[in-house]
Parts: sequence; structure tokens; C-alpha cells
Amino acid sequence: MANIITSVRSLCSVALLFCTALSPTFYILYLLAGVTDMVDGTVARKTNTVSEFGSKLDTIADFAFVVVCLIKLISVLDIPVWLYLWIGVIAAIKVINLVFGLIEQKKLVAEHTIMNKVTGFMLFILPLILSIADLKYSSIVVCTVATFAAIQEGRFIRSKRRR
Repeated sequence: MANIITSVRSLCSVALLFCTALSPTFYILYLLAGVTDMVDGTVARKTNTVSEFGSKLDTIADFAFVVVCLIKLISVLDIPVWLYLWIGVIAAIKVINLVFGLIEQKKLVAEHTIMNKVTGFMLFILPLILSIADLKYSSIVVCTVATFAAIQEGRFIRSKRRR
């Protein structure tokens, strides 16, 4: 059941590609994808169906959702250059973490840390609050948390190597 819920997030991500950004349909699909992200792990734990496959599927669905949202939102938001650079640094840290995990552990490693969850939640609410919070200021908070989360994730991945 949890993997089906996760798959719904992937389907919503694909459907978002065909919606006008920030339209009512966009927000409905966006919220549905967000809800599936919040409940799939809980369902997996409650039904004792947590699996390596489910974890990887969740990571892939999260990545697809983020990429699609970036594609849709970048074109309609006035994003300053410094923010693009900061997002690039965060992305580079995340890629380095994935490569390091792949080299050292011979598998894709993504840590579902509390800070990664906080970052995900903050990124999720960001499009929902654009009408009340200036992107330039709200993005500083989100990027600060995301940078810390990415560095922390890398530290956790490296510490698993030593065990």
C-alpha cells in the first residue's frame, strides 16, 4: 500500500508538467503529492511493509516531484542570481553525498534525516505562501536549513562507512 501511495506522488509529478504553474489544478496536484509524501512512510511503518525498495522509490518520487516543481516554478518566479547559486551549491553537496555513498557503500544512499524532512516541508510550503511572503527573504531561511541538512546528510553517510 505504501508503495502505491508513493507511486501516486510520481503520477502527480508527471501531471504537474502539463498544468499551468500556480493554477488551481497545479495546487490540487501539488497538495496531493505533498500529502502522499507525508503518509507513505507512516503507512509503511504501520503496516510493517518498510523495505529497501520502498525507500528508494520514495527517494525517486521525491526527486521527481522536486525537479518538476523547479521546472514549473522557475519560469514564473523572479529568482535572484544569488539564489540560483545557493541552490546550485546545495545541489552539488547532495550530488557529492550520493556519489560518495555509491562509491563507498556500492549503493545509492539517501538519509531520511529530521533536517531533510524539515527542509522538504519548508520547500513544500514555499509555493503556498508566495502571496504572503517575499521569496527573497523566505528563501534565505529555506536555503540555510537545506544547506545544513545536506552537510549533515553527508556526515551521516560518511560515518556509516566507518561502522
